Amino acid sequence: MSAAESSESGRLTDISRRIEAARHRIGPPPERVELVAVSKTFPSEAILPFLAAGQRVFGENRVQEAKAKWPALRQRFPDVQLHLIGPLQTNKVREAVALFDVIETLDREKLAAALRAEFDRVGKSLPCFVEVNIGGEEQKSGVSLGDVPRFVDLCRTKHGIEIVGLMCIPPADRPPGPYFAQLAQLGRDIGLPYLSMGMSADFEVAIAMGATHVRLGSALFGERPAKLPSSPMPS
Repeated sequence: MSAAESSESGRLTDISRRIEAARHRIGPPPERVELVAVSKTFPSEAILPFLAAGQRVFGENRVQEAKAKWPALRQRFPDVQLHLIGPLQTNKVREAVALFDVIETLDREKLAAALRAEFDRVGKSLPCFVEVNIGGEEQKSGVSLGDVPRFVDLCRTKHGIEIVGLMCIPPADRPPGPYFAQLAQLGRDIGLPYLSMGMSADFEVAIAMGATHVRLGSALFGERPAKLPSSPMPS
């Protein structure tokens, strides 16, 4: 094992221990917490040591960036599961369905309809999370809190989308715990099994509140490059 692989393996081990400790902080722990390693903006060379260390679930924000990196990586590691955790434009749906295994950012009916059409075209479907604008922030995408039950029902009954959970990003300038607790209660009310919430700075709080998926980038990869790689273009 190289020094780089040893370092990445150590980070994974440390994060896994913190996840396990957080599972038991408050109330009944979630049965399992999935670590989604957020590899956006990082090149394949930075991802390979984590793959070698055993990490298999990754998150990417942009379809074009994922398209530039992951087909070659998946030839070597075919058991990878790739989550789309950034906004999805309808004109990128075909590429997204081909690349990803889970869509975490379903936030409008037009996108649900486009996904359904592509699922029918290729003869497969992907599990989806509904993105919730948990803080009611104008600059953020996501379904408003009060509209989530109706939207989930619409996606399921009208478009036949498999909705498996809710996803959120709480406001950056406020304590995240109450927002995570609110999303967890909403998930229970609707009967959804999964909650994708919590990032590098607050994942332990999210797990204590019931997160089943945490999206960690800097805690694993370190600080992101100041500039995106030149080749991938935003979707």
